[in-house]
Amino acid sequence: MTQHAAGSGPDEDRDGGGGRLRRITRSPLGWMLTGMAGIGLVSGLTATGPGPVPVLGAAAAVGVYWLVMRRVARRSTPEIARSGAGREALLGGGIGLGFVLVSALLITAFGGYSFSWADDGLLSVVGTAVAVQAGAAVTEELMFRGLALQSLEQLWGSRAALVVTSLFFGVAHLGAEGANLWSGLAIAVEAGVLLGAAFLWRRSIWFVVGLHFAWNTTVQLLGIPVSGHASEGLFTVDVHGSELLTGGAFGLEGSVVPVLIGVALAAPMLVLARRSGRITTRRRTSR
Repeated sequence: MTQHAAGSGPDEDRDGGGGRLRRITRSPLGWMLTGMAGIGLVSGLTATGPGPVPVLGAAAAVGVYWLVMRRVARRSTPEIARSGAGREALLGGGIGLGFVLVSALLITAFGGYSFSWADDGLLSVVGTAVAVQAGAAVTEELMFRGLALQSLEQLWGSRAALVVTSLFFGVAHLGAEGANLWSGLAIAVEAGVLLGAAFLWRRSIWFVVGLHFAWNTTVQLLGIPVSGHASEGLFTVDVHGSELLTGGAFGLEGSVVPVLIGVALAAPMLVLARRSGRITTRRRTSR
């Protein structure tokens, strides 16, 4: 009988390039990058689309996330479970709304903002803001908290994952209008740390999506730039005083006020996450 040459049999083929590729993509960094590429593509195609397109893009992004986690990472997805999703989103949304309103009220009290009604069409402005910010909140949270934080957590533990993803979140916003090193640091602390802490506490994408969505939508409707992006709102805002107080062209998120409030909110969330055993302190073996 004719023998196959060494290394050319079916077993070797299965353990060759295809096997190595599967092992790479199923590693924490592999499925993180695979998922971020897929969701990033969906976001790029839908984020600025008309009408409900950003919302449809968000739904597609959830499908991509589920597919990558279940088929590539080979792990369950309790963080996107439908059971309790509405409750988690509303709880997160309430925190996000309060976070922005208190921040804007304090900046106004210190003379940094003054508001006037824009009268640009209530329904159209609100509808556009809701669609755009829903798409942004879902896709960003799936990428940063769902994929990046959980993959790095599996490698290095919760604390290191929180630090790295927070810094990455700040760096990702450096290209926005009015951004500088301070605004990048501010976003890393008030958004990266707060949203990461919120996820570690609740272990629900819907909780952090609700927080993120209410935050961005409220800022936009107040007429303040969202991370440097100025959009039509219900009000127009006049800015007075130092950029450290107002955030300048970058918007409210470049102000020191929400940084301090964000830290005050994140600290008890991390304490609660630790008490409930949701903080990992060492590398877990990937399965």
